[in-house]
This record gives sequence, C-alpha cells and structure tokens, in this order.
Amino acid sequence: MAYLWLIVGFVLLIKGADLFVDGASAAALKMKVSPVIVGLTIVALGTSLPEASVSISASIANSNALAISNVLGSNIFNTLVVVGASAAITPFVIHKTVLRRDMGVNIFCSLLLLLFLLGGNLSRVEGILFLIILAIYLYVLIRDAKKNPVEEDSNEKQMPTWKIPVLLLIGIAAIVLGGDITVDSAKEIAASLGMSENLIGLTVVSVGTSLPELVTSVTAAKKGESGLSIGNAIGSNILNILFILGASATISPLSADMFNVIDSAILLAVAIGMFALCWFSPKLNRTKGICMILVYCCFVAYTILR
Repeated sequence: MAYLWLIVGFVLLIKGADLFVDGASAAALKMKVSPVIVGLTIVALGTSLPEASVSISASIANSNALAISNVLGSNIFNTLVVVGASAAITPFVIHKTVLRRDMGVNIFCSLLLLLFLLGGNLSRVEGILFLIILAIYLYVLIRDAKKNPVEEDSNEKQMPTWKIPVLLLIGIAAIVLGGDITVDSAKEIAASLGMSENLIGLTVVSVGTSLPELVTSVTAAKKGESGLSIGNAIGSNILNILFILGASATISPLSADMFNVIDSAILLAVAIGMFALCWFSPKLNRTKGICMILVYCCFVAYTILR
C-alpha cells in the first residue's frame, strides 16, 4: 500500500502543479506580465511546488534528511536530466542573460548552501537569509523585465477570469495533500527496505517531485521553446534553495549529515560544470544532452552503492 500511496502522492503533486501553472500563467497574461517573468518565476515556482510541499512537510515532521536531500536530488536532476533531455530532443543556444544572471545566481546559491551545511545545520537565521536573497533576485528579474518589455500577443486566447482562482486553489490543495502523502509513504518504504531517508530523498522522491519540471521543459523543447527549458530548470533550482530550504529552515532548523555536505558539493560542481559548458560553447546539442543524462545515471549509482 505504501507504494500505491507514493504513486497517488506523485499524481497529486504533478497534476496540482500543472493546474497551478495554468492558473498563474493566465493571471500573468491578464495583468500583462512579461513572459520572461512568467517563465523564471511563475512556471518555475509552480513546478517547484511539489519539492516545496515535500520538504516543508518533512521539516515539520522533523525528517531533516528527507527535506534537504529532496532539494539536492531535485536540483541535480533538473540540471542534468531536465536540461539534458531538452537538448537531446531539440538542440538550443543558451541566452547570454540566462548564462550570466541566472546561472551565476544558481552557482552562488549552491555555494552558499554548501557553506551553511558545512556548519552541521541550516539554521533559522540562514533560512531567513535565503528568503531575503530570493526577494532581491525577484526584484532584479522584475526590474530587468521592465527594461526589456515584450509586446502582447493579441492572438493568444485568455482564460475566463472566474476560472483562474479555481485552478489556483485546486492546484495548491492537490500539491499540499500530495506532498503530505509522499512524505509519509516514502518514509514507510525507506523503513521497510532498510533504506535511509537521505537515499530515498535523493532518488525516488527527488525524481518524483521533479517530474513537473521534466514534463514542462520537454514539452517546451518539442514546441521549439527550448530556451524556456533551461530557464525553467535553473529558475526551479534557485527557488528550491532560496524558497524551499529557506522556508523549511525558518519553520524548523534543519540538521545536516556528511552525506548532505557531499551531495551539496556535487550539486555545486554540476552547477559550475553547466556554466563552464555553456560559457565556452553556448549551444547544447544532442551529444551534450545525452552525456548529461549519463552523468546523472552515474550519480544515482554512486548514491545507491555508498
């Protein structure tokens, strides 16, 4: 039954995120917000809500290992698999703004997380600091969007106003319920198999909660909007650290073990590697995409064997 409930939890998380993104995007369209902001904030936030629900629920339940490993595993998955799969489907060129601003912020956040975890825990003060950095980052995004406005597409069909809050409420409810079910079932499965919460958080839970990012980015790649793929993935990574771990630690300080520190170092290496790869060759082709996916497979094998 625990496996069945885990699947139910994932379905609620994914469908809830999908409904939330639809509602939030429609609201942004009505308010004439730039698609750049929608992609890096609303879509990234919507696809990160499953991780938020799981990690915050785990924090409240004092499952610190699951709260931290879920974010670390999701970020590694987003960078290597989500971006890699998008490139494998449709090769694309990384925009200079995404490379310099968003990838740079991603590296900074990953480095800051590693430094905090080296102290043995993520304190309430450090969680609040993450939330403050998030507010600054969002301010910069909005400021840049205002400097570079995008013309409204008059042919795009708008959603009825009454439907927007309905989708938002149903989406949030499904995400919260799905996160609670996922945490409970994942802990039960880990106990029955003798697996640590850290391992199941890095693998099963992180992949499950990252499915919205994967579906969104692959769909964008198929439609020829591959730039949105990496924007969604990198934006989600930043929100995962600043918003999810920031909120989780603010609610209840999170203790970290040596495996969390090692995985955080791996995440930083992956973030720097992605930046270097795109800096010297901004085009991500199919070969690079497949290699990124293979690197993730090696990471999963390492986490299982250690």
